[in-house]
Amino acid sequence: MEPSRDSLDARWCAVTGGRGFMGRHLVMALLRSGGWRVRITDIGADAALEPVENEGLLGAALRDGRAVYVCADVCKLGQLTEAFEGVDTVFHTAAPDPANNNFPLHYKVNVEGTKNVVEACNTCKVKKLIYTSSSGVVFDGVHGLFSVDESTPYPDKFADAYTETKAEAEKLVMNANDTDELLTCCIRPGGIFGPGGRLVPILVSWRGFIVIMGDGKNCDDFVYVDNVVHGHLCAEKTLSTREGARRSGGKAYFITNMEPMNLWDFFYMVLEDLGYKSRFKLRIPLYLLMPIIFLVEWSYKKILSRFGMHNPSAVTSTTIKYATVNRTFTCNNAAEQLGYKPIVSLKEGVKMTTEFYKQFMA
Repeated sequence: MEPSRDSLDARWCAVTGGRGFMGRHLVMALLRSGGWRVRITDIGADAALEPVENEGLLGAALRDGRAVYVCADVCKLGQLTEAFEGVDTVFHTAAPDPANNNFPLHYKVNVEGTKNVVEACNTCKVKKLIYTSSSGVVFDGVHGLFSVDESTPYPDKFADAYTETKAEAEKLVMNANDTDELLTCCIRPGGIFGPGGRLVPILVSWRGFIVIMGDGKNCDDFVYVDNVVHGHLCAEKTLSTREGARRSGGKAYFITNMEPMNLWDFFYMVLEDLGYKSRFKLRIPLYLLMPIIFLVEWSYKKILSRFGMHNPSAVTSTTIKYATVNRTFTCNNAAEQLGYKPIVSLKEGVKMTTEFYKQFMA
């Protein structure tokens, strides 16, 4: 189908990290809306489309000019300035893998990279900057969170390098609001899942066998990826009005499915949808688990340091804390001030996610 004249005359936006998990879904939503032309930026030399992407909307948009791929590293200001030229809105989603607890890497990308994004926005007279933060910016790795809102302060000590540097980047974005006519907003998603995400591959690797850490009673706030995208679009729309800009400019908002549930029950729901019916469980109390993990962490770091390596093990004392305490958030402010409400229910999101992965399990 030929693109409409309106779509080719639409405003330009840029998506940093546009080939990442959430970034891909955001790019597709922007193209489907018909109101945007999208500059997809990422560190790869090219877009590296998968066959299904090349044959679908994204491939067509790249061919007819509704989308353009630009190789741009957020750590390189000159590349960003070139990528943002003529852009109305920047959606800044680029970030390292949260599982890699490498502070220098996260600081370079999340903090220094975000400084560059803000500076490039100011240089290019970008009107709006929407930043993808994390609900983990208020988690200290020790104390549980139950239905907390945005008045919850940053902790004195963070759970990991990812959330610490995300919080620093969030401050940069919020402080940049209303400078050089730039309006900003931060989105704090809960645990994101969906097609292309990490959750299902991890659960599949367990083959239906789950080790419940602690008492197994803790709740979490998951969010389907399309709802995270919707939160970003709600923020952009809100900043586009004078009243909305006064109300929401320079603020951060939690975005979840607004359906908090037991963490382990959520895992079981996903596994059952994938066809694992046994629900084989093993429960290990924390007083037994933590000493083992501390020993494993210490041994792992000692071994890696001998070879000049610093990657963490998959299970650490920090990841255990994430899996054993309540972490739920209220989206009342997002609902009232951004007009956000989930467009995909948790059950529907799980169904769409598992259907996507079943094609690779046949």
